[in-house]
Amino acid sequence: MLKVAKFGGTSMADAPQLKKVHNIISSDDARKFVVVSAPGKRFKEDNKITDLLYLTHAHIKFSVPHTPIFKIIEDRYNSIKEELHLNIDLEKEFQIIKDNLDNKCDEDYIVSRGEYLSALLLADYLNCDFIDAKDVIFFNYDGSVNNEKTKEKLCEALQNSKRAVIPGFYGSYPDGSIKVFSRGGSDITGAIVSAFSGADVYENWTDVSGFLMADPRIVNNPKQIKKITYQELRELSYMGASVLHDEAIFPAREAGIPINIRNTNEPDNPGTIIIDDSGYDGNGNEDIITGIAGKKNFTVFYVHKEHMANEVGVVRRALEVFEDRGLSIEHLPSGIDSFSIILPSEGLERITHELAEEIKTKCGAQSVNVFKNLSLITTVGIKMAYKPGISAKLFTSLGDNNINIRMIDQGSSEINIIVGVEDKDFEDAIRAIYSAFVK
Repeated sequence: MLKVAKFGGTSMADAPQLKKVHNIISSDDARKFVVVSAPGKRFKEDNKITDLLYLTHAHIKFSVPHTPIFKIIEDRYNSIKEELHLNIDLEKEFQIIKDNLDNKCDEDYIVSRGEYLSALLLADYLNCDFIDAKDVIFFNYDGSVNNEKTKEKLCEALQNSKRAVIPGFYGSYPDGSIKVFSRGGSDITGAIVSAFSGADVYENWTDVSGFLMADPRIVNNPKQIKKITYQELRELSYMGASVLHDEAIFPAREAGIPINIRNTNEPDNPGTIIIDDSGYDGNGNEDIITGIAGKKNFTVFYVHKEHMANEVGVVRRALEVFEDRGLSIEHLPSGIDSFSIILPSEGLERITHELAEEIKTKCGAQSVNVFKNLSLITTVGIKMAYKPGISAKLFTSLGDNNINIRMIDQGSSEINIIVGVEDKDFEDAIRAIYSAFVK
């Protein structure tokens, strides 16, 4: 058994958290390769190290003194070193970074130092190998990962290591300069290391015990999801349920490696397992549905045109109106003589009337009506497919709570049902659906 364990910012925030990380890694010899983030917040008003590093770069860019900010960063790492009685020469590392700051190094280098220093500390604490991500994670100049070179160098570095710590979030360009992923990119590093090392499990340790069936800010004490497929996760994540960086799914999914979301503060909780879609029938979860998620603030353009079904290109012409402005469409439910175009309201306030008039002209529509303040809620579950009465149960739960359904959309896979309700009914709708399906 080989496990890759990635620890997020809250897990690396201070010395007490690193002690938990140490215990988790030491308790299982299968956890051979460890990927870490930069220290996160220790308390609500605290700063993430990565945020401070971005701020350091901004001060340098605009010729504002950056020394006070970098001193805060130094103090955070030094406090961890002193409390854990580590031997690493942090002063030497800080001096190298300061020299580069004085030479106006680029932003990617500066912000990557958070993960770099975290990995050095943990490697020293575990008395294991440190592998710099710049030597094993490689980017092409277009920003894509060079998978072939990364696999070769990563396997070469790992093959003789009993245990190793690798900083997440960054790699290097062909010229050796540092390139970072988007924020939260340590998840991606962990997935890449898992895929190319042939891991049996990718453990992603964070501050929550996996995924919940609904937002705990809306539903009181929602149940934990034990197992979820990649497809179900994508559906829920798209509608706002996010624990894992979206791009972290793909390397592990392609390699057929399950992802286990775990909680550093509750190491005995088994968390949520994300597994391959093929052959999974939903066994492992007690309930018919896997989860509920949603977003507020959508706008609907309802287009009505007589005999639309007999005319080619009507929908295409309507969509071109949005494409020409770089606006992405969320949903497109349709009828015989009508269809609706649904997209986020943000950025539409000043052009709504203009868009409606252009659609009407280009499509020769009898009317184009605009409805605002729509929420979309998706109910997801692979066990829902071909199960009679699911839709009826969902709609009845909303009707019994006096919630009007403005839109219904269900894909042919039947893995999810999306309903549109008024923004004011958003929370009540989620609670109603949850109560109807969850025991």
